[in-house]
Amino acid sequence: MCDNIVAVGSATVDGSVIFGKNSDREPNEPHYVTIIPHARHEKGGVLHCTYIDIPQVAETNAVLLCQPTWLWGAEMGANEHGLTIGNTAVFTREAYDTRPGLIGMDFLRLALERAATAPAALEVITSLLETHGQSGNNGFGHEFYYHNSFLLADPREAWILETSGRQWAAKQVHDIGATSNTLTITSEWDLASADLIEYARKQGWANKGDFNVKESYGGAGFYRSYLYTVLGNGDERFQRLTSLLAQHKGRITEEVMMSALRDHGPDSGDHYDPSKGRTQNPPCMHVGAGPIRISQTTGSLVSHLTSAVQTHWVTATAAPCTASVKPVWLEAGLPDLGQVPTSHFNRACLWWRHEGLHRRTLLDYPARLALYRADRDALEARFLAEAREQRAKPAGERAEFTARCFDEAEQATTRWVDRLQATPTDRKLARRYLKIWETLVKEAGYNFGYRSDFASSPGG
Repeated sequence: MCDNIVAVGSATVDGSVIFGKNSDREPNEPHYVTIIPHARHEKGGVLHCTYIDIPQVAETNAVLLCQPTWLWGAEMGANEHGLTIGNTAVFTREAYDTRPGLIGMDFLRLALERAATAPAALEVITSLLETHGQSGNNGFGHEFYYHNSFLLADPREAWILETSGRQWAAKQVHDIGATSNTLTITSEWDLASADLIEYARKQGWANKGDFNVKESYGGAGFYRSYLYTVLGNGDERFQRLTSLLAQHKGRITEEVMMSALRDHGPDSGDHYDPSKGRTQNPPCMHVGAGPIRISQTTGSLVSHLTSAVQTHWVTATAAPCTASVKPVWLEAGLPDLGQVPTSHFNRACLWWRHEGLHRRTLLDYPARLALYRADRDALEARFLAEAREQRAKPAGERAEFTARCFDEAEQATTRWVDRLQATPTDRKLARRYLKIWETLVKEAGYNFGYRSDFASSPGG
């Protein structure tokens, strides 16, 4: 489960293109931010992706990747040219190929490494798709198969690409765009696979009248599409994000995009509680007791793209509603983010250290978030204001600023954890929700005081 959003120059306050994504994965599946440098490769070289080998190209771009740590590919990222991409799982009528192959995250990284613009990236993905297809397990703790959509943006334009097996359709974004776990392209598109319509009709998915990609390939009556698209609120999240961006069209900033990624739905307000609800899956996603609520937002990215400079804002941690974003310029590099995290708790990993705040907040979410949200917002507002002054400065100065922001965010997280520990709660959590988190904590070996906190919760 994931959400992507974009606003092109006609919709932003400064004429930039602004991209955003929440990566939704399993709660103990950590997310890591890394930079892979520009490289040249020997002729005839072979590249090993997550599962299979494919021919390597002569030269690859420097890339910023936000990735689940067990994958070769990435959920979202950017390259040295300002190309930025996010993928999203979609569930279609086409049978899923379970054999090891290229998965959506592989296509994303391959496009970042091999293309300079959104149209070129679209060509990379669709060529690889038509050659290799898409197949393989996407799940971390359990098998999970799906097809993919992509939101591709560069400093000039943005495109939505949606796939089903080897079939695909693409549409250029005008003003604003969003993708969630649902097909969004209907009867209008700009580019498509050669037999997109013919293939669907041969399968009996479409009549000979007007053709609709979503209706033909999505198949609302198909059980997998229903389970993940309908119960997973894919259409609702797409509509919610589109509505949030439309409210600010012509005035969209990085702050607007960050707010959208932290959204918990139209009726959430200050009283939103992730422990409640069976099917609620807002853009800022939290694990819950319902059958589809098995994912959480494990990392977030907002990218401000101009031809002169590209500023990327990363949480590098889960749960954007509990985290602060930090600025990264690819050419300026990253500070030391600690060890690459695994599924087991490790204090040496930034991602896991933040879980000390995130998971303690969940013990009484509305009350505990209120203890530090204003401080987080003030810290982030200062980062944003200062980053706008930093954009024209040399890479070395920007690198120092990035390191300072990460350090200040880390110090703030420590203070907020201390604040939560000093504020006991007698909040009763529903037994099923409590059991889910007790299991997750046990599986992670999380020994930061959190498990005992949950074990002592009175339950409900």
